[in-house]
Amino acid sequence: MIDELAELPLRLDADRARVNAELEGLFEHRDVGAERLEAAMRYGVLGNGKRLRPVLVYAAGRALGASDEDLDPAAVAVELIHAYSLVHDDLPAMDDDDLRRGQPTVHCAFDEATAILAGDALQTLAFEYLADAGHVRLGPMVRALAQAAGRDGMAAGQALDLASVGNALDVDSLARVHSYKTGALIRASVRLGALTAVPETDPRVIALDEYGAAVGLAFQIQDDILDVTGDPATLGKASGADAARDKPTYPSLLGLDGAQARARALLDDALDALAPLGEAGAPLAALAKYMIERDY
Repeated sequence: MIDELAELPLRLDADRARVNAELEGLFEHRDVGAERLEAAMRYGVLGNGKRLRPVLVYAAGRALGASDEDLDPAAVAVELIHAYSLVHDDLPAMDDDDLRRGQPTVHCAFDEATAILAGDALQTLAFEYLADAGHVRLGPMVRALAQAAGRDGMAAGQALDLASVGNALDVDSLARVHSYKTGALIRASVRLGALTAVPETDPRVIALDEYGAAVGLAFQIQDDILDVTGDPATLGKASGADAARDKPTYPSLLGLDGAQARARALLDDALDALAPLGEAGAPLAALAKYMIERDY
């Protein structure tokens, strides 16, 4: 574990460089139908992203024996879905954010209509790219990604999140919001990596589902914590936004210490879930620890 933690920064850099190269390739050497739309799509997906979801795809798939080349399509697809969700979440009708990843949000850099279309196009591009790979388990993989993005995932989570503004939620209700809005795609990232390697009936897929659910919620709790404690220059976006919007968060419900304790408990759950993987799960364990200790 100590070796994995020490090697994690290099592994993260390598995986980010790999998926960034794949993403950039989507916009090269092609006839462009609508130049402004294409520019907005590039702006929304390329740049200084954490790329944690593709990293999870690679880590889960490698743990079960998949090659990086076979994992590339799923890694790219989940990042495209994530980028689409950020473009739409930032819109004035949603979270109305002006800053993302240290630069103006897409609707500020372009315009609102172009941002909506760019998000739509990034979402459909994710499924196009994944379908082109022609994986033997394409059906289960498409289903996992679609469920994470739609009415049983991020779309439901955003609806619940908007409805929660100004309302009192208990911790269980807030966990439900987070499990849809943020956790669903993180869980799907882990599942897509696993499905690239083995059939969905493999018991290790169930173990990785449990891992993904735990790290997905822990990741959002850490985001809640960073909204209170983080430096905007490091975060690449304004801090204190949740409190300004009167949105329920883990620190507002449990206090900062309570939120941190809940994230640590979820980390323990994630590590326990990896037991069936043995030593092959060590990189995923290191990644889970990183996800709740990050400062951006």
